[in-house]
Amino acid sequence: MAQCDLSNCQTCKSLYLYEIQDKPRSPCAVFPTAIHTFVDMSSLAVSPPERLRTPLMVPQRHMFGPGPSNVPPRILRAGANPVIGHMHPEILEIMADIQGGIQYLFQTRNPVTLVLSGTGHTAMECAIFNAVEAGDSVLVAVNGVWGERAADIAERIGARVNTIVGSLGGFFTNAEIEEALIKHRPVLFFLAHGESSTGVLHPLDGIGQLCHKYDCLFLVDSVASIGGAPVYMDEQGIDILYTASQKVLNVPPGIAPISFSERACRKIFNRRTKPVSFFLDLSLLSNYWGCDGKATRMYHHTGPVSAFYSLRESLAILVEEGLESSWKRHTNVTEYFHTGLEHMGLKLFVEDKALRLPTVTTIVAPDGYDWKEITAYVMKRHNLEISGGLGPSAGMVLRVGLMGCNSSITNADLVLAALRDALTHCHKSKV
Repeated sequence: MAQCDLSNCQTCKSLYLYEIQDKPRSPCAVFPTAIHTFVDMSSLAVSPPERLRTPLMVPQRHMFGPGPSNVPPRILRAGANPVIGHMHPEILEIMADIQGGIQYLFQTRNPVTLVLSGTGHTAMECAIFNAVEAGDSVLVAVNGVWGERAADIAERIGARVNTIVGSLGGFFTNAEIEEALIKHRPVLFFLAHGESSTGVLHPLDGIGQLCHKYDCLFLVDSVASIGGAPVYMDEQGIDILYTASQKVLNVPPGIAPISFSERACRKIFNRRTKPVSFFLDLSLLSNYWGCDGKATRMYHHTGPVSAFYSLRESLAILVEEGLESSWKRHTNVTEYFHTGLEHMGLKLFVEDKALRLPTVTTIVAPDGYDWKEITAYVMKRHNLEISGGLGPSAGMVLRVGLMGCNSSITNADLVLAALRDALTHCHKSKV
């Protein structure tokens, strides 16, 4: 141990200057000798990283991939508000505002509507962990990567997972779904409304009613679609619906809205066993969010209060524009963009116009080009992000996201110009 000396101890010097500022007193008058003892710094095996001595620099880019999307200044400013206690009355009011906004976004009156501290994957796990017990039969519609992920999660908790597998770029008819429901008698049926890996917007009408006919909960992933395409949770008989913050909502990634119907809650709150996750246990989360009818909220975890500020502002923006106006804007911009792509000779991966996701467009990778070279070129030359395929669509498509504030004719023109430039300058094989 060594005695601290203000002349050679940068830590104490900083504290000294901060604490006493222009009050000239010796360090020992401010910090007792006991506080000034420390382990010789030479005993540390890991040195401070030099990069952390340089300022943080983050580039400004056009985020036109499948997510995250750009965060507008208004939402960034909201997130920069002072952090206060996660159970202070002001935060509880903000949480209530968020619940109302999500109910509007989802078109539901479900009391058990809340936000999870985590990404869309967290919401997928929360839905499955709570609604499914080991040994339960689960049916998953797989026509892209998100069905594959849902099946994987259900298998991990011991469910008997069955799948219906569709063609990429296609959809399942209600007759096909009903046949599978009769055959497998699942407690839960999973469907991705917006399959961002393939660019498909799957029809929802009638599926919820089929699920209820066979005593099955209907779980819908709307991460890539909500806010950009119509969803009517109550009217369409959806029992569990979730999304994520970083797509149409234009909020930094890390929080996930989710809602549970009364039917879903009856099953979940009458389980034989506890959910496998404490963190995602709906009986605890519903109390934390004040939607279980109890007068007192118990501490569950420290919520991401800055993210709550951002989400509330995003929902306020949505309310100002109007949900139906948002749907219409996304549709109009996407149709304009698709027309521009076709005029360039590019082919859309989803052939049926009615099935095209209005937030994420999938373009067949142009013949003779390396898709990786195209995405790298538009990033380098145009400061613009687009991406390749994901999961089963990897190597097959380019994906362009125009979501939330990014959904505009101006931004569609930026992407079209960047792609036109890339096809002119990127290497094209003769094969």
